[in-house]
Amino acid sequence: MANTNVGSFVDRAMEAGDGILRLAPTWVPRSFLTPGYRLKLDPRDVYALGADRGGIDERWFSSTTPAANPGAPPDEGLSYIEFEGERVTLRDAVDARGPQVVGEPIWNKYERWPVYSKFFDNMGPIPHHMHLNDEQADLVGMDGKPEAYYFPPQLNATRNNFPYTFFGLEPGVTKDDIVKCLERWNEGYNGILNLSRAYRLQPGTGWLVPTCTLHAPGSLVTFEPQWGSDVFAMYQSMVEERPVPWDLLVVNVPEEKHQDLDYLAGMLDYEENCDPRFMENHHLKPIPVADTADEGYVDRWVCYGKVGGESLFCARELTIDPGVKVKIKDNGPYGLIVTQGRGKIGNMPLECPAMIRYGQMTEDEVFVTHDAAREGVVFENTGKHEPLVTLRFFGPETYPDTPEVGSSTN
Repeated sequence: MANTNVGSFVDRAMEAGDGILRLAPTWVPRSFLTPGYRLKLDPRDVYALGADRGGIDERWFSSTTPAANPGAPPDEGLSYIEFEGERVTLRDAVDARGPQVVGEPIWNKYERWPVYSKFFDNMGPIPHHMHLNDEQADLVGMDGKPEAYYFPPQLNATRNNFPYTFFGLEPGVTKDDIVKCLERWNEGYNGILNLSRAYRLQPGTGWLVPTCTLHAPGSLVTFEPQWGSDVFAMYQSMVEERPVPWDLLVVNVPEEKHQDLDYLAGMLDYEENCDPRFMENHHLKPIPVADTADEGYVDRWVCYGKVGGESLFCARELTIDPGVKVKIKDNGPYGLIVTQGRGKIGNMPLECPAMIRYGQMTEDEVFVTHDAAREGVVFENTGKHEPLVTLRFFGPETYPDTPEVGSSTN
C-alpha cells in the first residue's frame, strides 16, 4: 500500500475497531539457535524461511523494530496491521498517525513506538551475552536494550533441555578475568560460565535485565518486553558444543574495536553483574493490581521495576473467568497477546490458536491505541470452561510507579 494511503487506512481501521488494531503474527528466525517448537507454529513451517536463515524461534509483538539478522528482508520483525484484506506495518501507521496511535506523551518524546515484546523459544540455552547501553549502541547508530522476562505457564508444559538461566558474574570477577576468557575464544569453550551462576527458571515468574548485564537464557518459552532495539554482544564462545562466531560478539561494536579485548571486556557493568544480591534485585514475582478475584478476574503485574530510574516498559497478565465481562482502563497504549482461551476485546474476537501455519492470520494479537486504552476496553470470556488469559505490555512512563523489584510477598 502506498504511503499516501497509510493515514486513511489507519483512520478506517481505528474507527472500525474502536481504537483497537488487529495484528498479524510476526515470525523471526535465529541462525545461531535451535528452535524449541512451542510457539504454536506448525512444525512444517519452522524452517519456512530456509535452513540457511535458521529455524523460527521467536514471535514478535507490536513491533516497529526490525530484526538485525544477516540476510533479512527490511521488514523482518515488523508487525503488520490487518484490516479489510490489506496490511500496513505498525511502524508506518505510527509514522502517519503517531499521536492518535501511541498518544502525545510517547510521540512528543520519541516520535515512534519505542518498545516491543516477543516470545522466544529454544531447545537449549542461549550463549552468555549482554545488550549494549545507549552510549555503546550509539557508536553504531542504534539504541541500548534493557529487557524483562516472564515465563507464561501456558507455553511451558514442556521445559526442553536446560530450564536454567545464567545471570551476571560471581562477586569478585574482574575485567581481567573476562579478557582471559576472550583470549581463549578459539580454544573451544572459553570458560565464562565458570564465572557466573545459574538459576532454575519457574513458570509464572520473571526477571528484569538491565543493559550491560550478562545473561544466558534457558529453555523456557519467554515473554520479553524490551526497548525497541536489537543489539547484543555474545561473550560465550561455545554453547552445547556449537561454536559461537566472534562476529556475534562484535556485531554491534565499532570496527576498530573488534580485536580490542580490553574494550570488549570493559563494556560490561561489573557492579551490576557482580551484585551479591542479584536475585533479590532482579527476580520478578507476580503482583495483583487489586483484589478482584471475587469479581471473576485478576490483573497482575508480571514485568515491572525501573531501569536507570525510569519505567521504560512493563507488563500485566489479565485472567478472566468463563462468562465474565470486565472493563479495563490503562494509562496508555499497549500490545496484547492471548495465551489461553477465547473471548472478545471490544468488538474484536480473541482466540488462542492451537497451531498456526506460516503466513496465516490469527485472532490472538492486537494493539490498543492510546485513547482507547485510557477510556477502557471491555474484555469478555465467551468460553464455558477455561479462563481467558492475555499478556499486555506498555511503553515508557505509562506506569511510572510500577512495583519495585523485590516488593512481592508471594
